[in-house]
Parts: sequence; structure tokens; C-alpha cells
Amino acid sequence: MAEITRVPIQPIAKGSLTRLWLGVIIAALIGLGIAYVAMPKGVEIETLAAGTGPNPGAEDVVFVKYVGKLADGTEFDRSQDIPLPVEGIFPEGNPLPLEAMVPGFREGALQMQKGGKYTLFIPADKGYGDNPQPGSPIPPGADLVFEVELVDFMSREDFQRRLGILQQVMAQQGPPSQGGEPAPAQ
Repeated sequence: MAEITRVPIQPIAKGSLTRLWLGVIIAALIGLGIAYVAMPKGVEIETLAAGTGPNPGAEDVVFVKYVGKLADGTEFDRSQDIPLPVEGIFPEGNPLPLEAMVPGFREGALQMQKGGKYTLFIPADKGYGDNPQPGSPIPPGADLVFEVELVDFMSREDFQRRLGILQQVMAQQGPPSQGGEPAPAQ
């Protein structure tokens, strides 16, 4: 008959199991920290004054007053008041179709409410990235900051309908006058 040789198991030293579990927890925390640092940053939105009502949809046209700046505070863009010949067709502010905006601006605008004032912090990869438009004052890889007031928003269809009304009114009014007195006949 064959004899089975017993291999004695050495007892675990006191405190070794605790050190083993601490090592596992520390390794997991280091892994999570590395993953967090490598994770791309998203758009941050700071509410300066809360708005009311629903948020715009991804295909809506927003009417905003804004100032666009680089992370160092250099202003690169500002909304302009657009004088419309007929009051009541469009609200104040610049009309911006969200589907045509940089991803970060669109992402931030979807979280805004009518009448609210916000600051958007847009990382470069959600702005213009490394390829801004030629001649743009925005350097490659620039993070962007927008101070935005959401005046109002409407669906793209409503915007197109109102634009048609504006064009009809302008056609009925005729070409804009040059001001002043007509030139005397010679």
C-alpha cells in the first residue's frame, strides 16, 4: 500500500490577512484614480440665475445673449443685437440652431431654462478641438468659457415659419430706404 505524504500547512502569521486586504484595497483605489484622471472631462455648467420652464430640445433654435472667452479670459466672440423690422416675430438675442453648434455648447444649452443665466465651461474636445476654423481667434486645443443668457427657444419648424412671415412682411415693405431727401433731378 502506498502511503500518502502529508504536507503540513503553515499557519498564517498574525496580521498577514489584514495586510493582504489592505494591499488589495490600495491597488483598487490606485486603479480608480488612474481611470478618473484619464477620463475625458465633460461640459460644466454653472447657474448664475435660474430660468423657468422646460429645457430646449436638441433640434430647437435658441435665442441667446452670450460672451465667448478663452480659459485665460480673452474674449473671442459676443452676441450682437439684431434689429428686426417687425416686433413680436422673434424674441431678442441671437438665434442659434443647436444642431449646428459645437457639441459642448449644445450639451450645455440642453440643460438651460428660459430666462436663465449660465456660465459654460467647455473642454477643447467638446469645442473646436485641435482644428478651429481658419482665421479664428481660437487657438488649437483651447478650452472655452461662455456666459449665456437663454432669452427663449422654439422648434426649428416654428423658427422657419416665423422666418417666412418676416420675409413676407419685408417684401411688402419694399427695399429699405437710404434715408434723407431724394436727390434733385438734373
